[in-house]
Amino acid sequence: MICRPAVSPPEPPLPLLITGIAGVAGYNAMDYFRRKYPGRVIGIRQQDNLRLRGPGIVACNIEDDRRLARLFDRYRFAAVLHCAGNCALKPCELDPPLAWRINFEGVLSVLRHVVPRGLRLVHLSVDLVFSGAGAGGYREEAPTDPVTVYGKTMVAAERVILGAYPAACILRISLPMGVSSNGHAGAIDWIASRFKKSRPATLYFDEIRTPTYTDCLNRLCETMLAGSVCGLFHAGGPRQLSLYEIAQIVNRVGGYDPDCLQGIPRVEAGPMPPRAGNVTMDSGKLIRWLGYDPFDPWPLDDALVPTHRQWHRERPPGEPRSPEHLHQVLCLNPTRGE
Repeated sequence: MICRPAVSPPEPPLPLLITGIAGVAGYNAMDYFRRKYPGRVIGIRQQDNLRLRGPGIVACNIEDDRRLARLFDRYRFAAVLHCAGNCALKPCELDPPLAWRINFEGVLSVLRHVVPRGLRLVHLSVDLVFSGAGAGGYREEAPTDPVTVYGKTMVAAERVILGAYPAACILRISLPMGVSSNGHAGAIDWIASRFKKSRPATLYFDEIRTPTYTDCLNRLCETMLAGSVCGLFHAGGPRQLSLYEIAQIVNRVGGYDPDCLQGIPRVEAGPMPPRAGNVTMDSGKLIRWLGYDPFDPWPLDDALVPTHRQWHRERPPGEPRSPEHLHQVLCLNPTRGE
């Protein structure tokens, strides 16, 4: 069931700064807000990401406090949507100082400019602050116990924000489902990039997430930026899927070779990087505050939800299957038209 208000979200404070626009959440947010509020949105990306260019995009490392200060002085931002972070699990494990510099020190840098000015701050955290050792369905008050360096840096970032700036809003998200800036980052694009080249993709039966369309996440961020609610909220979608099931969907909807998909339990993955288990989140607190569920299920069509481990091999006659169709129904929410 789709449950959302018919009206558009209220206008957030402007000008708006969006950090981390190379990531899936930030990249899609930048596109959404820039089209809706032209000339009043600035997005920043790391200086070495030379391919990411366009109107309103500025090269500035999130941990570069001096350069960030110049941006705040120049544009006089009224709000910040903080999406920056290094979410690559293996590189974070191999280079913890880099992970801490971007994921934690970057937050400190943002706070140094947001707090004195009293700006609206919405920060995106992640479900991987949990280990997933139990049955999932985590609520906000559940103790965090990350198994990765990435998760540990995100826990530290949450805590410093809650302590230093109680007026901030933190949204713990799961897998944001949309296009990526480079065509091979993010869940959909990485999996599809393997299949397109007829290469194997190995995913896990027992790592379970609550993915969301970025179209839905964009509107939620807009609503939270425009409001004054503070504190921590879980922002996972209503449908629980394993990484293997997500890959099954991408494989079948894209019309790719089913032999390219391989599934294993996490125990067979090896120690690097550590893998979380069932980190599904209970978003009831957010739904109660909004008065509606901001997320449609991903995928929207129940017929695209796997029913068994060989489901992706079934190819019913007349069912649309192509990379173009994949983009239309998995990267975009068919009901949103964004």
